[in-house]
Amino acid sequence: MAPDPEPLLPRAGHRPATGGWRSALFIIWVEVAERFAYYGISSNLISYLTGPLGESTAAAAAAVNAWSGAASMLPLLGAAVADSWLGRYRTIVASSVLYITGLGMLALSSMFLSPSQQCKLTADGREACPRSSLQTAFFYVSLYLVAIAQSGHKPCVQAFGADQFDATDPAESLARGSFFNWWYFGICGSATVTIALMSYVQDNVSWGIGFGVPCVVMVLALAVFLLGTKTYRFYDDSADGKGAGVFTRVVEAFRASRKRSPEGGEHRHGDREEDATIVEEVRGLARLFPIWATCLLYGVVFAQPPTLFTKQAATMDRRVGSGRRGSRYRPRRCSASWASA
Repeated sequence: MAPDPEPLLPRAGHRPATGGWRSALFIIWVEVAERFAYYGISSNLISYLTGPLGESTAAAAAAVNAWSGAASMLPLLGAAVADSWLGRYRTIVASSVLYITGLGMLALSSMFLSPSQQCKLTADGREACPRSSLQTAFFYVSLYLVAIAQSGHKPCVQAFGADQFDATDPAESLARGSFFNWWYFGICGSATVTIALMSYVQDNVSWGIGFGVPCVVMVLALAVFLLGTKTYRFYDDSADGKGAGVFTRVVEAFRASRKRSPEGGEHRHGDREEDATIVEEVRGLARLFPIWATCLLYGVVFAQPPTLFTKQAATMDRRVGSGRRGSRYRPRRCSASWASA
């Protein structure tokens, strides 16, 4: 059995020259921008489906939930690709390019105008101009490109950020814990700003700008990420040619379960020890599934704010105060407040 690579071995240069907070700040910005782009689409998506696309509330809610479910499950595939083929850095770059493509196509699809559109007012007073089947298909292709792109970001960016800190070094291990705190603060702040800002732009300015701004933010995020390339610390797995991911281990465990030979020998005994280790690791992963399954109920509740809660808020009197000084909340901001209460 080949020795495992060192936890965080730079491919070139000395350890002080790579990794640490200098690299982590680049990566945190990428995640903040990616969450801005994702929530800029998902938070008010049902308003676009029931408005410009002219879908019913039930059909729109089902479409949003299907897309959100795909975006939540596809990171399993993205993690497998990163572990077995591309690596985290290349997966992030490829996903960012795909993200920009999908967001650009979304902005373009919202600008399409059909020559024979028959606009009508919806129950909440908005104008709905149903698109043609080709326009609708183009929109959904663009939307699912964003989901596929998100599948590469989700499992890789945070792990790649953690790679910049050596867990075996006491000082860097402490900084690593602080990194996760700032990471979560960044994504929560980004989501809050996005819901407040982009829902207003989409409802009051235009959907083209509302989808275009996240695209521009992702372009900037990719530029910043590439700018920090020389500072990043990488895993060096080339020595034994093995990926460091769980999915590679799953494949190896499957092969190990099919390799059963009565022949003995030192080499066979070593193989059996390695196979037993891999199988035990996969069993440990399988024991996590009951914990993951309990999150389904939370997912059911979490799916309500961007769908039915938003539509319910659109039918309510959302004015706070009276007269000219009173303010009027957007439907998505109301549902976001309910979700966080």
